[in-house]
Amino acid sequence: MQIDPARPTDMLAASALLAASGLPTAGFDDLVATTLVAVKERDLIPFFHGVVALEPVGDYALLRSLAVAAPSRGEGLGTALTEAALGLARERRVAALYLLTETADTFFPRFGFHAVDRDQVPEPVRATVEFTSACPASATAMELTLR
Repeated sequence: MQIDPARPTDMLAASALLAASGLPTAGFDDLVATTLVAVKERDLIPFFHGVVALEPVGDYALLRSLAVAAPSRGEGLGTALTEAALGLARERRVAALYLLTETADTFFPRFGFHAVDRDQVPEPVRATVEFTSACPASATAMELTLR
């Protein structure tokens, strides 16, 4: 399995994986430059085993759209995708990463994320579609300081 930067032609299939996983897709198509996809090989029609994206917001970024296809779950792919996204964030010199989750608040602490009140999240991040409308108010906000 390889994790590659997404290409514009990958975004439709990646978006379908997000939708099938019950994750929001609003604004996702604009993130091709910061989306990573997990594929077995690059055939004409690759099967996307997983996807993750960063939404850059000034010095910060929102880690969003982490999804693993049902047949590939339990193989460590979510961990590999998260580590790849963290690497991308460091390459881009992101000061802190934020995320919202309804189901993975026990998964992300292993990478250093911790829960924070939404009002502790910087205003530019709170203004993203994820915070304003795509995720419910009940979603847990989490933060990871990178520098």
